[in-house]
Amino acid sequence: MSVDKKGDPERIAADHGDLRIITIPRYCKGCGICVTFCPKSVLEIQSFKVHVARIRDCIQCMQCELRCPDFAIEVHGTGKKGSGEK
Repeated sequence: MSVDKKGDPERIAADHGDLRIITIPRYCKGCGICVTFCPKSVLEIQSFKVHVARIRDCIQCMQCELRCPDFAIEVHGTGKKGSGEK
């Protein structure tokens, strides 16, 4: 995990190859919708906030980003693994 390349400590980036998942803890209310919809269990809730636990398992289906009601997750990558592209 690292601070987003923009230097914003409010945005936490997890990277693996061309894939980057950014979480914004300030926006996350810990509802767990993203965790429920992730088919590969990439995400977890820790201390009432979303956390990228297994980025290597991500298939870039984009369900976490699409389902998050608070826009607390961004998925960036080539789109080669799954159906979502960004």
